Amino acid sequence: MSVVGNNRVGIPIVLLHDAEGSVVSVETKNGEIIRGLLFEAEDMMNLYIKNCVVWNIHGVKRKVDQLYLRGREIVFVVIPQMLRHAPMFQRIKHWRKHAGAPPEGVTVGQAAAILRKANERRRGGLGGRGFGGRGNFGGRGNSGGRGGGGFGGRG
Repeated sequence: MSVVGNNRVGIPIVLLHDAEGSVVSVETKNGEIIRGLLFEAEDMMNLYIKNCVVWNIHGVKRKVDQLYLRGREIVFVVIPQMLRHAPMFQRIKHWRKHAGAPPEGVTVGQAAAILRKANERRRGGLGGRGFGGRGNFGGRGNSGGRGGGGFGGRG
């Protein structure tokens, strides 16, 4: 389990999602500066910005009601200073301080799964995903009766 949640996105993307609803500044690859209300951010860093002002490389300013900016065109994003105290950073501090112990709000089942995976990693086991699960290469030769996967062949 990653520190930022189950969806396996990194810290910058989570921080960008936390910035939704606030005013951000974005610089694009072609040198434009865009400042406006970040309405929605996607995991691929595509941004939907409303009520924005766009400055081109010559300094000419224009107002745009809505703007959809593709993630691969972004050089950097300036987010509000208030996100320094985002809950995500508290979660990361907790994980570092308690060596991966689950946070207080995690239910018993989640905590048991997290601890089991951590113990398997410490022992050097291959539990979880990978060998030893459904796709093992022993037994019937077709992934334990399930279709596809594993190293077994047909028949």
